[in-house]
Amino acid sequence: AFHIVGVDLGGHSVFRGAVLDLGGRILHRVELPLAGSTGGDAVALAFDLVERLRGLATAPVLGIGVGSPGVVDGSGTVVSASHLGWEDEALRSSLAERFSLPVVVMNDANAAALAEHSFGEAEGDMMLVKVGHGVGAGLLLGGTPLFGSRFAAGEIGHVVVATDGGLACVCGKEGCLETWLATPRLDTALAAAATPEERTRILRVAGERLGIALAPVVGALDLAEIVLSGPTELLDGELARATIETLRARTMPEFHGNLVLRMTKLGEDIVLRGAAVMVLSGQLGVS
Repeated sequence: AFHIVGVDLGGHSVFRGAVLDLGGRILHRVELPLAGSTGGDAVALAFDLVERLRGLATAPVLGIGVGSPGVVDGSGTVVSASHLGWEDEALRSSLAERFSLPVVVMNDANAAALAEHSFGEAEGDMMLVKVGHGVGAGLLLGGTPLFGSRFAAGEIGHVVVATDGGLACVCGKEGCLETWLATPRLDTALAAAATPEERTRILRVAGERLGIALAPVVGALDLAEIVLSGPTELLDGELARATIETLRARTMPEFHGNLVLRMTKLGEDIVLRGAAVMVLSGQLGVS
């Protein structure tokens, strides 16, 4: 009876969108090159994407779900998304005014965690780490998303994980997790690697830094699993092995020795399907 428009603004090279049915099945897709757009240009690109998707819907649109990078508050305002040059961008209200439809805007990693809960294999308390243009995480505790007192829960990309210096980050600090793990940073480092051994070292170091960032969270929350979402060719393998080894070395084995770390099976559609969950929950009260 209805379709849903889902939008993923977290890619490092494209804005991605889809028309979905009420079961989360993708019916139509649209991708628009980001081409370095920031500020008002990036907002205009997001509006263009939604316009195209709405034109592809062949049933009434139940709502628009948007996964955005950065910190997104309860009103759907993007408080800060440094890669897009957004500060206090009232994305939800702007989209609702433009399209006269219900709109839900959420951090993209939180949207991905909802998708893993509804369409994936999540069974217990979980942290989903999303790696793309930046690095973020979504937390589900007792089946409920954790947003934090300032809606910044899961913002691990700008946690400093270096005591030995590190590269400059877009946020202004040095040694943030993102400088090792974000897709553009990893791609650049791997492209410069002269040997397979050097590539392996780069991936393992990135995994170790991720494990350093996650160990206190696992210890504090006693999580059952960590789910990775992002480029499989980068994350699945040496990087994931180094992450779980570091986690187990830095937490209590009698409690956290069986911690599961795995890749999501939802692929690059995870945020789009999470956007559908957001609309289903907001408009129909179901997940």
